[in-house]
Amino acid sequence: MQIQQISVFLENNAGRLGEVTKVIAGAGINMRAISVADTADFGILRLIVDDTPRAVQALNAAGFTAKETSVAAVEIEDAPGSLARVMEVFQKSQVNIEYLYASLQNQADKAVVIFKLADHAKGLQIIQENGLSTVDSF
Repeated sequence: MQIQQISVFLENNAGRLGEVTKVIAGAGINMRAISVADTADFGILRLIVDDTPRAVQALNAAGFTAKETSVAAVEIEDAPGSLARVMEVFQKSQVNIEYLYASLQNQADKAVVIFKLADHAKGLQIIQENGLSTVDSF
């Protein structure tokens, strides 16, 4: 029901994102979802990969600061209104979403939305109670 996300803290310099992707590729790891949030001085790269422990090890060995975080990965139809319905469930249940990002899945007409929830345990309970589909890898 939950998935591990990797957060990598990066200086906001040209080429840093490319360096991370080279480390991940060099370790033979496949990225499944990616998001970048930035400020003037630094960025936070968020990744879902197919082998989280090995990716964290490779990134740390290359000198990057990387940490794992539990997030909820909810599978939705790749159709208008699908995300709105999930958001309504969280709103009615008063579950605060810190951030989210999405990735298309290998299955036709499906997407996976990655949610970082303020109260992870409560969020997972609400997801389950409302019959939302989750994935533990993709």
